[in-house]
Order: sequence, then C-alpha cells, then structure tokens
Amino acid sequence: IDSAKFAFFNAAVAAWVNDIEMPPEVLHLNDWHTGLIPALREFGDPAAALRRVRIVFTVHNLAYQGVRPFEGDPSSLESWFPGMAAHWQQLQDPRYPDCVNFMAAAIRLADGINTVSPSYALEILRPSDPATGFSGGEGLEAELNQAHFDSRLVGILNGCMYPEDLPRGPAWGEMLKLIGKRAPIMIADRPAQDWLKKYKGKRPKNLMLSIGRVVEQKVPLFLEPVPGFDSALEAILDAAGPESLFIMLGNGQEALEDCFAAIARASDNFLYLRGYADALSAPLYAAADLFLMPSSFEPCGISQMLAMRVGQPCVVHAVGGLKDTVEHGVTGFVFTGDTPADQAEKFVSCVREALLVKQKKPSEWEKICVTAAARRFSWQVAALNYQHKLYEHE
Repeated sequence: IDSAKFAFFNAAVAAWVNDIEMPPEVLHLNDWHTGLIPALREFGDPAAALRRVRIVFTVHNLAYQGVRPFEGDPSSLESWFPGMAAHWQQLQDPRYPDCVNFMAAAIRLADGINTVSPSYALEILRPSDPATGFSGGEGLEAELNQAHFDSRLVGILNGCMYPEDLPRGPAWGEMLKLIGKRAPIMIADRPAQDWLKKYKGKRPKNLMLSIGRVVEQKVPLFLEPVPGFDSALEAILDAAGPESLFIMLGNGQEALEDCFAAIARASDNFLYLRGYADALSAPLYAAADLFLMPSSFEPCGISQMLAMRVGQPCVVHAVGGLKDTVEHGVTGFVFTGDTPADQAEKFVSCVREALLVKQKKPSEWEKICVTAAARRFSWQVAALNYQHKLYEHE
C-alpha cells in the first residue's frame, strides 16, 4: 500500500544522503509522503551525514497526513523501522495514540516548515470546524502553533509560468471541434453529437469554466442547496440563462462525478467533461469568460492563476491561496460566508454580480480582465522567498 511504499522511499532518501560523497546542505521535503525522513535523522546514527543536513518541509495539503499503526500490522512503523516506535511521543498522531502520523512527525522535527500561501499558513493555526465549513489545522493545530511560536513556519505563495506565447482563445467552431474529439468518452451521460449540434451556432453569450479535481476540497459548494434550488450550481445555471454555457472539466470521486453528470443530463447550459486533457484545458482557459473556483479550502491553487494570466476573471472563495491571489472588483470576484449554506448563497450572488458587470458595465469588466492578466505570481519571486525564508539559516 502507499504508506509502505513511501516508508521505503523515506529510507532510500536517508541512505542516499548518508552514502554520497557530498551530501546536500538542505533537504527539501514535501507532504506526508516524506514525513519520516526528519525522524530518521533525529533517531538514526549520530555520526551519519543526515544529522548535519538542514531539513525543510512543505505542507501542501493537511487533508492527507499518512496515518498508520505503530505496530501489529505489516504496514506499521515497527515493521518498517524496528525500534523507532520507542520515540512515539514525537511521532504519534494527536487523535489516534496507537498510530504514527507522517505529517505530524515532520512538523515537529523539521528545521523549517512552509505552506504554499501566506493565508493558508494562518488558517491552519486554527482548529477545523465542519459546522462553519472552515478547514484549518485538521487536528495538527497544536503542532503548527508550536512551529509558528518557534519561528519555523512561514507561508510562501506558489508561482505560475508566464510564457510569451500564451494561446489565444480559439474560434467557437474550433473549440467545438476540440471538444468533439474528446466528447464520446468525456461528455457525461449525454449523447455527444446531440450536445455538439445544439451549440454548433454562435458562441454562448457567457462562457463559464471550471477545471480541477472533483473532490471534497474543491466542489461541495457547487452542490450545496440554496433557497429555491437543489444546488448552487443549478441556481447559477438559472441565473446565467439559456444563452450562457458552463463547462466543467475534471474527475475525481465517483459519487461527486455522478452528481455533476445528473445535473448535466437535466441542463441545457451545463457541459460536464468527465476527465482531463491538457489539449483541451489550455484552449478552454483561453476561450472562457469567467472561471469558477469555490474551493472549501485551498492551500494555494493554480487554476485561478492560469485563468488570470489569459485575462479571465475568477469567482473564488476567500480562503488560502485564492484569498492571496484574487482581489474583489479588481482582478476578479471574491465571496465568503459563515457556514456552507451561507457560502453557497454568496457564491451564487457573486457569480450573478460578475455576469451583471460583464453585461452592464463593459468598460469595468474590461479593466478587470486587463488587470487580472497583468498580475504576476512568478516562480522567481517564490524561489527567492524559499532561499531567504526557508533555506538560509545561521
């Protein structure tokens, strides 16, 4: 299983550092999959080269932590590293005392820790609260607060590539051809040719887009009921009207995919492409008018950056990296809310506001598009932040 595979990977990395002639000065680890390497340094041979290496650890997503039993299972800490469980206090999962937590161990033992946006670094210091829809430390807030107190925790925003030859939006006929190549396998539960025939004419008045993983982190607000509708998505489709079209590209959890497929079957202005293809995502980004990204939580997010760089405003939930990259009324549209139900209502209202600005205030809309396209979240800046805030030390 995955945990055993990554335990082996952790051991291999430690052995490599100890065996090579010139060990690295800094070892940069990412997420739970590498979380036991700091423990191998801490509890391994005091004379090993790994002991002299600075270890930094990036938290990309606290929803996945790597939790396995200390012992009594082929996939357990004692099976992988006999004797290490004696140091259980620094390896223990806060909620399951008989288990090791890869992520918790790394947070406790790494020299420096970062998240991939400044706002997410603050959010994870608070406990998660499902009743209000808030995703925070996911049970590791005590460890994270200690790291913050020790000045070991920083937030560094991810970057995005900005090639000079960004694709232009294809003509609508060309866009349909691109979709048509994928349609037989990707259009969910609707005859592909029927859909393509319906939209063969002129381009929709408003083309909305969502590209991403169809998982609990990303899409539940689309499916949250709102007054008068079974879901926020259906309210958005109603507000957009028959002259608009919303395209969703992505896959993930089958139960969520099925929900979107069912709405697509019943809606003439919603196309759900069940899967992913780079050859389709790039032209969709370039062609669409408005990108929807109502993530329940977002450590950073890349989709909003990809949309903004081609001048496509985004409607986003004010969490994590979305909060750090999209400015309401300036580069896009931002909503918040006190509960999932409230957030879903605000999401619908925010989409309505965006479509109204596009329709009634074209000069303001154009300014938002131009400003969004001009924003830069460069890897050069991110790299300098990693160097100065994480790698360098006295």
